[in-house]
Amino acid sequence: MKHAVKSSTGEWPRGSGAAAGADSSGPAPPDVPESGAEPASPSATHPTAVPVPAGAPQPAGPAPPGRRPRIYVVDGLRLLAAVAVALHHYAGTDRANSPRSNIWDRPVSAIMPTVFRIAAYGWVGVEIFFVISGFVICMSCWGRRPRDFFVSRVIRLYPAYWFGVLFTAVVVTMVPGVWPKPRPQLVLFNLSMFQSGAQLPSVDGVYWTLWSELRFYLVFLIVVAFGLTYRRVVLFCCVWGALALVAPASGFPMLVLFADPDGAWYFIAGLALFLMYRFGQDMLLWGILALSWLMAQNELGNRISTVEHVSGWRGALLIYTLFLLFMVGVALGLTDRLQWKWLVTAGALTYPFYLIHYSAGTILINRLQDRVDARLLVGGLILAGLLFAYAIHRLIEQPLARVLKHNLTKAFVRLGPVPERRPAP
Repeated sequence: MKHAVKSSTGEWPRGSGAAAGADSSGPAPPDVPESGAEPASPSATHPTAVPVPAGAPQPAGPAPPGRRPRIYVVDGLRLLAAVAVALHHYAGTDRANSPRSNIWDRPVSAIMPTVFRIAAYGWVGVEIFFVISGFVICMSCWGRRPRDFFVSRVIRLYPAYWFGVLFTAVVVTMVPGVWPKPRPQLVLFNLSMFQSGAQLPSVDGVYWTLWSELRFYLVFLIVVAFGLTYRRVVLFCCVWGALALVAPASGFPMLVLFADPDGAWYFIAGLALFLMYRFGQDMLLWGILALSWLMAQNELGNRISTVEHVSGWRGALLIYTLFLLFMVGVALGLTDRLQWKWLVTAGALTYPFYLIHYSAGTILINRLQDRVDARLLVGGLILAGLLFAYAIHRLIEQPLARVLKHNLTKAFVRLGPVPERRPAP
């Protein structure tokens, strides 16, 4: 929700958004990825001068009036990240390079060494996902009510995920030998998306990232409930970042769960980049972004030493740094002229492709590796996965999301309007 600025509060001016108490247009339709343009503001057509106390701090630049152009390039970045992760899983993991690998039956570096050296760094795509998520979540829920934020997350996450869980469970059950057959009880619990919170395994190993996403949504919902402003989002970045810094040494599992020290700084980077995009750059945002980069370089090294093993810290940091610099260009408007509308469809494929590519793809590699050239097999699996993702998006994700949106909106209407907060006397 959005509240009008009163001169007595000293609140920093915000960009255009839905007015307080106004009925917003609701979450973006499922066929429009999150990186779309910001919602149009009533203030764009009926501007009102807002008094600001003399000397009150202000962001470096004013918020743009009205509807911002769609950031098509972000959709393309998401697809590139998803393809990089798939390439890594097929031809760049420590498991795929093991002499006892049940994916290729021999080290993949001996089959296609050049592809392996490139694919070994594809896991950085996950960190790229997190940064983009922080950026587009802040964009998509600016000026919206908490109920709109909740509905938009449900219709975005669950339809394709439910299909992914059931599809993967069927494939793994019918074609054993690479991955263990999941128990029906585990499959059903996975449909909740809370299996990591219950310390249960996921039907597909790549679903671990969704647990970080869910925790970010739940924590950020606190800020959405108060109404997003420049100051509140900056304060959130500082507080959540501080908790992420102290959580590992605290000895409190609940604090670690809440702060998510492994992923928080990537989401914070995305939030800072969006504030830079909406309000313009300033020293505070540059400081948050620089600190997030320092925390990220350490997390990248930790992940290499504990999980990946096949790539180097310098290479991973270079890839992540180049991506972050590109996102700075996006935030400063340097890519606004890239209005390739086909990227909308490309971005829509990202999530369903990510959900179905790993277990099913590695099983097919195991069955077809002796019949098809390895490079052709990997490339063909990625292409087939994208085509399958398009079918999932059109035939399952979009229809089911419309049904969920309609019924969840009706349910919230029955709850009645949220009571207005009365100012303190």
